[in-house]
Amino acid sequence: MQYDAVAFDTGGTVLDWHGSLVDELARVPAWQGLAFDRHAFANAWRRSTMQGIVGQVQPAFNMDDVHLLALDEAVLAFGLPALDAPGRTHLWRAWHRLRAWPDFAPALASLRARVPVVSFTMLPTALVIDVSRRNGFTWDAIVSCEMIGVYKPHREAYATAARWLNLAPERILMVACHNFDLNAAHAAGLRTAFVARPDEWGPAGPPDPHPNMAYDHTVDGFAALCEQVLSTP
Repeated sequence: MQYDAVAFDTGGTVLDWHGSLVDELARVPAWQGLAFDRHAFANAWRRSTMQGIVGQVQPAFNMDDVHLLALDEAVLAFGLPALDAPGRTHLWRAWHRLRAWPDFAPALASLRARVPVVSFTMLPTALVIDVSRRNGFTWDAIVSCEMIGVYKPHREAYATAARWLNLAPERILMVACHNFDLNAAHAAGLRTAFVARPDEWGPAGPPDPHPNMAYDHTVDGFAALCEQVLSTP
């Protein structure tokens, strides 16, 4: 099937948040030489953030705010020395410095030559702008749940994104490595593509590494996704 737009989950599907954060944690001056599991810290930070943002409706905060609260929680949970204000802010802002998975940039270019490509994400708009500039991405649009005021997996988030794109939901391909996102997109009438990101959570592996329903596309990487999507005349 030919699509009129391709929408990408961005936080874990496009961005290597775990590897990027572990590298940032290794460079925190106040924690140099301390023996703690930086992989577990990054995952705890991410997990707490997701618990605080998924499914929110008209919150008075965005995901950046939750990132900061979750950072403080992780520092306490791991018994680490408190960071001074500049150090805390610098580490918190690491989310705005995330690097992308290396196979995404060429896929983005290939797909955009055919159809509009959109970042459809729970990440704050400013964060998506920062990481996109840092990684050299050009989207046709950014649709953040922050703009909508309703966060995935609420049906309204997907319906609003489709309405803003002026497209019927079935003309949009939603791409993600998370079952909860794709299942909700499917229920809202979007087409779906599961892209495996086995390293998203580092050595521990992702909590849902395999598709839990039949999606329109199930692939191991973005090159395979492009092959399938672009093979349609």
